Amino acid sequence: MSKTAPFGTWISPITAESVTKGANGIAEVVIDNATSEVYHVESRPSEGGRSVLVRTATQQDITGPKWNVRTMVQEYGGAPAIVHNGIAYFSHLGDNRVYRISVSQPDKDPQPVTPEGKPYRYACMEIVPEHPHLLIAVLEDHTVDEPAHIQTTIVVINTTDSSITNLQAGADFYALPKVSPKGTRLAWAQWSHPDMPWEGSQIYVADLDVTDEGRLTLSNSRHVAGQKEKISAAYPSWATDDKLIFTSDESGFINPWKYEDGKASPLFSKPMAEDFGHCYWKLSFFPYAILDTLGEVGLFSAVKDGRDVLYAVDLMGGVQPELVINPYVTVEAVQPIPSVDRQFIFIGQTTNEEEAIVQGKLVAPSKIDFVDLKSPSQVLIGGSPLPASFISEPRPLALTLPNDGVLHVVYYSPHNPEYSGSNIPDEKPPCVVNIHGGPTGLAAQGLSWGKQYFTSRGWGWLDVNFRGSSGYGRDYIERMQGKWGVVDVEDTTLAPKILSTKPYDLIDPKRAVVRGGSAGGYSVLSAISHGPDPKFFAAATSLYGISDLCKLAEFTHKFESRYVDHLLGGTIEDIREVYEKRSPINHANKIVVPLLILQGEDDKVVPKGQAEAIYKSIKDRDGVVEYKLYAGEGHGWRQESNMRDAMERELGFYEQILGLKK
Repeated sequence: MSKTAPFGTWISPITAESVTKGANGIAEVVIDNATSEVYHVESRPSEGGRSVLVRTATQQDITGPKWNVRTMVQEYGGAPAIVHNGIAYFSHLGDNRVYRISVSQPDKDPQPVTPEGKPYRYACMEIVPEHPHLLIAVLEDHTVDEPAHIQTTIVVINTTDSSITNLQAGADFYALPKVSPKGTRLAWAQWSHPDMPWEGSQIYVADLDVTDEGRLTLSNSRHVAGQKEKISAAYPSWATDDKLIFTSDESGFINPWKYEDGKASPLFSKPMAEDFGHCYWKLSFFPYAILDTLGEVGLFSAVKDGRDVLYAVDLMGGVQPELVINPYVTVEAVQPIPSVDRQFIFIGQTTNEEEAIVQGKLVAPSKIDFVDLKSPSQVLIGGSPLPASFISEPRPLALTLPNDGVLHVVYYSPHNPEYSGSNIPDEKPPCVVNIHGGPTGLAAQGLSWGKQYFTSRGWGWLDVNFRGSSGYGRDYIERMQGKWGVVDVEDTTLAPKILSTKPYDLIDPKRAVVRGGSAGGYSVLSAISHGPDPKFFAAATSLYGISDLCKLAEFTHKFESRYVDHLLGGTIEDIREVYEKRSPINHANKIVVPLLILQGEDDKVVPKGQAEAIYKSIKDRDGVVEYKLYAGEGHGWRQESNMRDAMERELGFYEQILGLKK
């Protein structure tokens, strides 16, 4: 028989220990383009947060305990490894060099293939056909380790003599160099300050030549698509030697395009109001796979109602795509299996199952057969998997704003099969209001045990995809231009207020707490300091959140060092007063909401000084504030013990403030 108890006090088997113990994640999927064997990069919090290259079919580690398969190019990294014909190449975080190892001899130490003692970082490696000892890669040069002086180029790594040769330079950023099947052409994406890649990136193509001395050179470079500050072109991939596929948001939404016979054109007969790809935050992001050697069929992920969906796309162009039946709501790193037509791999997740490596085959225009190859972690209670009956399902909502605009949110109701509700008449549940990072990000709807940790205890959970979030078209993103710290802060407060009134009546507005990480932490700190209703929330948590926009502009890493130009409406030199006005540190004296601050000691994106300044300001006037600094952590938690502590500390803070724990 089910029980009743006040919301927020339910007893749950989902503990922080069960969620974080062995909570390995799938960071990357890597396919050997010669043998079609599948590998993946697995993040392991229980091993100090290191990442390991693993042979997926046998679960055999290819890299041993000394190695960390990870790159810090653009700080957020991605694409640190490739495998070709049984030889793996990977970036090792310890010294940022690229190493080589035979996957058939994982017990042997990897050998370096890039120069020693150079302050270089590498990512997006690509084998050159007919010349497998040559790797084309993105190189980030930190010789002068200041954002304005860090150089990014496309280079050739000669793995026989560990030499580096520049291939393409001049832009501030490069990504995804892609060699055509016969090795005669190279495509790549590039962009420059002040653009982020989703604001004004370009695609280029050039002829790839081999000199008599065996060196690679580029010639006949031409611009394919994209326009600075106006059109984003991204995700290039060769369908054939003569046809390049990519995406462009020229229509206002990210849609597939092709470049053939010197001309770029959209693949669809008319634009679709869906984004066929996510904003390019990590170098490993990729939204589609070309499924046949003739380059006629592709499989694309797109965002619909905040969820990833799949479409079969005719790469010849001129027709609309076919929606494919698909249980996964997050789809990442889509890749073809080279030797088999219409088969592919991606990292997928449903609303009620763990993240998995998924193999699929397009068996009909709207049907795929799926097989889960690998799910690296599972929440266990007493040695058994937690029943799906404990999972609260996401409910996407489009809320009407007072000015007739639309605000996208996702709500998770309190849910625990052992409880039928509250024993307090007409009680509404407390609610965690979660603000995603970016700020040009999106709250995914795949299963998150961190959210279920709260909902199974009788809490509501609300993800706010505020105006400025991605996944709803360029216009929705650009509603934040010049208004960061304004529209996101308004939406942070408006969303729970709307859900606490008719026709929803879902939550108790007096027991709404707010949390967010990085840029989400900035929105949290802004909401409780200089927002339109700074006393609305009962408590708040800032996870490595930004408190000082002036210091952010001065000290943040290269990738985001000019991001705030568009977000705030100008450079700090031109509009310093805006930076100062919207910095929570300058309004800390107004913070009366109890605040928990969680921060990584080694964070290079938002250094700990930002957290400590806001903490000191509140502490000096005897405000309610707690601060926890995690040693060895950067921008987010990678170590199991810290992940567990952060979960328990946050819940305990809310329970104490709301009086839920006696």
